[in-house]
Amino acid sequence: MTVSRIGDVVINLEMLQKLHVFDNLGFDFGSVFSQPVLNDFIDLGQAAHKAVRAKLMEVFDASFADAELITKIKATALFAISDANMQMPVKVTDYTDFYSSIEHATNVGMMFRDPANALLPNWRHLPVGYHGRASSIVVSGTNIHRPKGQTMPQGADKPVFGPSKMFDFELEMAFVVGRSTNLGDSVKVSEAEDYIFGFLLFNDLSARDIQAWEYVPLGPFLSKNFGSVVSPWIVTLDALEPFRVKGPNQEPEVLPYLKTEGERNFDINLEVLIKPESGTENLVCRSNFKYMYWNINQQLAHHTVNGCNINVGDLYASGTISGPDQGSYGSMLELTWRGTRPIKLSDQTERKFINDHDSLIIRGYSEKNGLRIGFGECITTILPAT
Repeated sequence: MTVSRIGDVVINLEMLQKLHVFDNLGFDFGSVFSQPVLNDFIDLGQAAHKAVRAKLMEVFDASFADAELITKIKATALFAISDANMQMPVKVTDYTDFYSSIEHATNVGMMFRDPANALLPNWRHLPVGYHGRASSIVVSGTNIHRPKGQTMPQGADKPVFGPSKMFDFELEMAFVVGRSTNLGDSVKVSEAEDYIFGFLLFNDLSARDIQAWEYVPLGPFLSKNFGSVVSPWIVTLDALEPFRVKGPNQEPEVLPYLKTEGERNFDINLEVLIKPESGTENLVCRSNFKYMYWNINQQLAHHTVNGCNINVGDLYASGTISGPDQGSYGSMLELTWRGTRPIKLSDQTERKFINDHDSLIIRGYSEKNGLRIGFGECITTILPAT
């Protein structure tokens, strides 16, 4: 069934439909609210999404006058978040991961290449991305085994095989495509938001030592496709309208097909915590989605400019979201500067990267003028390699 959420209360939309709450909205919802994922509902289009959201706001406003309906809703359609069994919110039809934080790209370039030329020549001209693995994207609460693969130890002359020793998180957001296109079509940057349903939290788990050995010449492969974790709650673009902000100034000027105007970034507070197996939560990162150099309009326009078709349910991850100071870096790679500056946790243990049985927790919210929109949590525990 399809659900929504207000605070810690979950709303059963299938039951609201049975109570005729959505009867006069002008849409044939059919069986969309009885489906295990949101794809069919998303496919109805933005007008339907906005109508349902507006109706929910009306019904759950304190001034709503139909006391009999509210009584029925409370009796049949509401339950506590603690009683919910979290599921994937969408069937991910395809997946692309971008590399859109200039702070993150600069930090990585300084570590692995020439610090004076940290960004590759193309980085400020186009949103860099790669095609990922949709089948290994899982919902919050799913635990992930440490991956195995080839690595090249420092000073060695040949690779070795075994579990990754540099297991990392990547703090990201992802947007869900809400409208399909045909092969050969392009999405204009000015119209890109018409094709986006909403955002969720995304943890792009990474094996840095496997990645360092494999990424030349074609980029990430086994270091990225063993598991990525998403939050179960999607926040629509409509709900995020109050939190729009202007993005960073882009220099040099981008090509015409990537030019955007107005406020195309979003003020979304993000944090990452590490919880050891027998310890408490430790805050290791505070960042914000507003730092992204390349915005979602530019990402989608660039991805489709060659005629690549998109489908409802496609997932586009932002890339690691790092801010301007060390406490806002969105990965252990940066926070510990490739393991040279370990982080001490509250149990007095240190982390260069992520240990087995550590739990990774990502939280996010937007807040302004008394209005708060939460993204829930994105949680996974790292299990030993099999």
